[in-house]
Amino acid sequence: MPDRGGGPTGPRIRVGRPSRRFRTLLMTLGVLAVLAMLFVMFSGFWTDWLWYRSVHFSSVFTTTLWTKIGLFFAFGAVMAVAVGLNIWLAHRLRPPLSAMSMEQQSLDRYRMGLAPFKKWALIAVTAVIGLIAGASASGEWRTWLQWINGVPFGTTDPQFHKDVSFYAFDLPWYRFLLSFGFACAVLSLVAAALTHYLYGGLRLSGPGSRATAAATGHLSVLLGVFVSLKAVAYWLDRYGLAVKSSGLKSADNWTGLRYVDANAYLPAKTILFFIAAICALLFFATLWRRTWQLPVIGFGLMVLSAVLIGGLYPAIVQKFQVQPNEQAKEAPYIKQNIKATRDAYDIQDAEVKSYKGNYKPASDGDKQRLRDSADTTASMRLLDPNVVSPAFQQQQQVRAYYQFPSTLDVDRYKDENGKEQDTVIGLRELNLAGIPERNWINDHFKYTHGYGAVAAKGTETADGGGPDYTEANLPPKGQLPKYEPRVYYGEKTTQYSIVGGPQAELDYSDDSGEKSYRYQGKSGVSLANPLNRAAYAVAFGEPQILYSGAIGDGSRILYNRTPKERVESVAPWLTIDGDAYPAVIDGRIQWIVDAYTTSNGYPYASRTTLGDSTADSLTNGQRAVVAQQNQVNYIRNSVKATVDAYDGTVKLYQWDTKDPVLKTWMKAFPGTVEKRSAISPDLLAHLRYPQDLFKVQRQLLTTYHVTDPGTFYTGSERWQIPDDPTTDKSGNAVPPYYLSMKMPDQKDQAFSLTTTFTPNKKDNLGAFMAVDADAKSPDYGRIRLLKLPAQTPVPGPQLAQSKFNSDPTIANELNILKKFGDSEIEYGNLLTVPLDGGLLYVEPVYLRGANTNYPLLKKVLVSYGDNKPVLENSLKDALDVVFGKKAPSTGGENPPPGGGQTGEQPPPSGQTVQQALTDAEKAYDEGEKARVDGDWAAYGEAQKKLKAALDRAAKASGKGGGSGS
Repeated sequence: MPDRGGGPTGPRIRVGRPSRRFRTLLMTLGVLAVLAMLFVMFSGFWTDWLWYRSVHFSSVFTTTLWTKIGLFFAFGAVMAVAVGLNIWLAHRLRPPLSAMSMEQQSLDRYRMGLAPFKKWALIAVTAVIGLIAGASASGEWRTWLQWINGVPFGTTDPQFHKDVSFYAFDLPWYRFLLSFGFACAVLSLVAAALTHYLYGGLRLSGPGSRATAAATGHLSVLLGVFVSLKAVAYWLDRYGLAVKSSGLKSADNWTGLRYVDANAYLPAKTILFFIAAICALLFFATLWRRTWQLPVIGFGLMVLSAVLIGGLYPAIVQKFQVQPNEQAKEAPYIKQNIKATRDAYDIQDAEVKSYKGNYKPASDGDKQRLRDSADTTASMRLLDPNVVSPAFQQQQQVRAYYQFPSTLDVDRYKDENGKEQDTVIGLRELNLAGIPERNWINDHFKYTHGYGAVAAKGTETADGGGPDYTEANLPPKGQLPKYEPRVYYGEKTTQYSIVGGPQAELDYSDDSGEKSYRYQGKSGVSLANPLNRAAYAVAFGEPQILYSGAIGDGSRILYNRTPKERVESVAPWLTIDGDAYPAVIDGRIQWIVDAYTTSNGYPYASRTTLGDSTADSLTNGQRAVVAQQNQVNYIRNSVKATVDAYDGTVKLYQWDTKDPVLKTWMKAFPGTVEKRSAISPDLLAHLRYPQDLFKVQRQLLTTYHVTDPGTFYTGSERWQIPDDPTTDKSGNAVPPYYLSMKMPDQKDQAFSLTTTFTPNKKDNLGAFMAVDADAKSPDYGRIRLLKLPAQTPVPGPQLAQSKFNSDPTIANELNILKKFGDSEIEYGNLLTVPLDGGLLYVEPVYLRGANTNYPLLKKVLVSYGDNKPVLENSLKDALDVVFGKKAPSTGGENPPPGGGQTGEQPPPSGQTVQQALTDAEKAYDEGEKARVDGDWAAYGEAQKKLKAALDRAAKASGKGGGSGS
């Protein structure tokens, strides 16, 4: 246009387009950014695939992946099509527009703005909704696989007579489909209503009808679909009553139908189903009637019925029929709940027998018989695996870059005579915090593995009270068969390592210096491929993996190195026990991992939260808790898994051959679980009953040891798990203990897992529980319960501990021990053993000196029945004293037959406590010097002198010996 200002024009500033080079640069940067993002996503997928392939469980990865992809696209497409179709239909049914009101004039602007982009807007909205729905559906891959592969339980529920598999596998999938259908109907209804409103099919103001006939028919059909789904929900709710949790006076986690459910809720749900079905037909009828009158009336009737029939009527039944005579009304349903719960937790065969518990020997002959029985009834494990780890750490750590777990494990190995003995064992695992100089090469290339197992006798200690090692030192030496000692996979090994390449690893160090090693195993993923190196550099956020010269031919990356991680990864359908334990099997160190199949859909079986049931005084930082918030009402130890400590090989063995849940997963993932017959005899010798299953079962047995509905209802026979008396903290349940012992009906000792119960809110003993834990035994898994009489209370663990602590003689001697060098007393596991009609309590006492950081076993506490508790230097002496075979070394009751002659020498004349303590301190210093010098012979002699001096101090104190005390 010409310049209308009449004056001269100035120079025009022309804004030029960016140069081709700059545009090319921007485009290149954009493409690179997209490629980088895609590679980041690809690296996660690629490294997962490589890892699964390296452990030979690629079928788990592919099955899971394709299932997720299939669910994602199937349900995402259904949701997108459903919503998109209804938007398109609402647009298609729009009326001719005329701006008859301000509302429509305002909407005109939106319609005109949207008109050029209608197709793209429809695609965008449906795509987003489809992506969200698909992502949600892909998370249900477990539900889908269980439904499509479900195996019958062979047991039916008592109300509907359907196989348990219907509730465990089918009902969860039907409920997901129902919830997805509701989401589809609601989103379609909202999308259709908005589209009708935007294009005039629905009006909030203006003359005439508020909705066109087309909009009315369309929305009525969608409402009819919604109400139809509600009818289906009412029908499924009928079956849901069998797995519904509710409160009962005697059972907090009651599951299943009660009287009000069977006689009020069940008929109410059936009636509401028919009402909802009729209401849905009324909505569909608007296609012909073109009026909302009848559907609205029907919908109002349905809502009113839900309030009256589904809410008010059951409340009336509960108030006026059940509460006046609840015990009688609920008895049949309590009986069904008891049976289902005992079946679901595999406690249906638990044997409850009466046990006197307070036997009193009447003669010296009885005392001698009891003393002899004490040696054959149980092999008392004095070495507490929860206490002695610091001793292993101090004496067998060897280098700061090794460590032992805070709680060691109990297993069985043969001694030099070929006899099986309880053994405390731990692995010398890698401890990165102890590496002298931390850097990337040291952390991931040089310090890559632990070395060797350390084992000690469970029933004996060395001179001085330390562990009596049967396998120790570097390189390992001892009674264990020859094995590969290197520990590349362990409970404490959480970092990745790169092995087998140009960089040599530190194997171990001895007096001659460091020994080098290069990994010879086939585990891990090869980094020879540049693509693999790039993928792991991105996945681990470590660019040096891509270009480091320490990586070359033969380099392999090891990760996911804890036994729990590896088993969880290859079998994501399993719940893993909190305590994997090592065993030397066929020349290899194998981690043994107990794994469970669980369900939350067993009808009538009460639920439990695994994290709460498996918590005890040791799970606070010492060992893991299984599945913290996982609530279940069915559990089986169906799989025994092993993880090779050297090459990480994972093997899954079918242990429970009858478990339908495991059979279902084996159908879904064929070839992943080996048959039980594949378990070698050497492996079978080390399998044991798992602690976490035992703790879940004992929690249920506090209530479900009762099988009479009337007694169950009153709760008069309820038990509780006592607190651990050896700790100062309250609210920490006593842990179960592995112990070789025999119950009253057994002829020989069996490796067992034991625990105690006390009556509800009392400290006397209510029952003793033991399960045969030896996998070789034909009685493996057999639960025995000894029920103590209520009328003659027997002390429980807390009272037994109080009895020890309140005895003046014991308290005086322990005070002497504590005074020496400001030492601390630590109590070991308080073992309870049924012995000839009575109960024997045995508790090791450890002394931790102020200048040492590990405990030594110094004394043993023993109590039997009403006998005076004793504290002696050894278990043998303590048993001799408590059964009157000899006099106590510190004075007191229970003199031996024949005037109390024991052959012991009295303390030297004039010997005072102070003189004895001076000798003890000197012996202690000699022992510490010998320990530092590595002179274990001298250390043993010093410990003997220390023990003798402490004994003299105790004797002198008992006789009031001198003012020096």
